[in-house]
Amino acid sequence: MPLPEKRIYTIEDIYNLPEGTRAELIDGQIYYMAPPSTLHQRISFALSRAIADHIDRQGGPCEVFPAPFAVFLQSDAPGCGENYLEPDLSIICDPEKIDEKGCHGAPDWIIEIVSPGSKRQDYYTKLALYRAAGVREYWIVDPARHAVIVYDMEHDEGPALYTFADQITVNIFGDLRLDLGKLNLTM
Repeated sequence: MPLPEKRIYTIEDIYNLPEGTRAELIDGQIYYMAPPSTLHQRISFALSRAIADHIDRQGGPCEVFPAPFAVFLQSDAPGCGENYLEPDLSIICDPEKIDEKGCHGAPDWIIEIVSPGSKRQDYYTKLALYRAAGVREYWIVDPARHAVIVYDMEHDEGPALYTFADQITVNIFGDLRLDLGKLNLTM
């Protein structure tokens, strides 16, 4: 008896999910996402506000988009077309990539806040996908570990590990240092 054929899902399948269903499409497979916790949302808001305040002070074309915000990246898997992701924070500096549906192409900086059900995706699957797509900087914020892993992909640097008490220089900006201790991410 032959093995059942694996189904390849498309962007159309994502758009046909019931209203309010949170999911991502990676290499033709749908991954459902649980609603974020209160702590997750507080961290997302604190980081969004600090980054947006810096961008506002400096001027320039960059924008911060918190989830849910669609990021469309090409898939390298045969027959899969595009990937559809909703990073927790997408910082995009090229306005040409943005339209009413979301971002088409790699954001400059992506921040994922780890939830119990997203660890494998954030630490492995998305890291590889974002690197291949050309994301310049990727942060994994892990509330359970009170840690932030920073990948400076633009300069092909190895990961740097920080705690929630550290100051982190944002590589794509250079003049932005986020003092995580002052952001009080453990509320």
